[in-house]
Amino acid sequence: MVAKQKPQFSRQTSRPAPTVPTLVAFNKPMNVLCQFTGEANDTTLSAFIDIPNIYPAGRLDKDSEGLLLLTDDGQLQARISSPKFKLAKTYYVLVEGIPDKNALDALRNGVALKDGKTMPAEVELVGVPNWLWPRTPAVRVRKHIQDSWIKLTICEGRNRQVRRMTAHVGHPTLRLIRFQIGDYNLSDLAPGKYRKVPV
Repeated sequence: MVAKQKPQFSRQTSRPAPTVPTLVAFNKPMNVLCQFTGEANDTTLSAFIDIPNIYPAGRLDKDSEGLLLLTDDGQLQARISSPKFKLAKTYYVLVEGIPDKNALDALRNGVALKDGKTMPAEVELVGVPNWLWPRTPAVRVRKHIQDSWIKLTICEGRNRQVRRMTAHVGHPTLRLIRFQIGDYNLSDLAPGKYRKVPV
């Protein structure tokens, strides 16, 4: 008599990686949460993206705009969002005032925030981006204070880091747009729109 073999079960500790990962680039508008659920009055990703089982790879503050990457692959999500991979992120930042050489050099060399000194950044004064879209609500303009745009690239992802960095050197952020993460950028992607991109 042959003994019946007991069925074997394997416990999965995480969701399996898809055969072909999906990676989506989304241009997040102002006042949209980087999640698919929220409170009754919240605007979330579900209002714009109808692809199932994808999750943000990293975050973008509610009051910030620009590139958000989403994927259904846990390993890819980690490679994009984990600080240990030091993926470069480029922002266009409208700041109050016009930073001088000392302010720009401070950002380049790293500034001392409450959670430690930031890593060196790439930063330059730039003109108004030619791809810029109107923001809703519009940026509050003050008659007697000039503002200017800087292009800032960092390899960290601390909470509200860019805003804290510019405030530290005396130029508060008025508008923040993430344009690029690693090799992926907004290109001509309109606010509130998304597209699948090659992994």
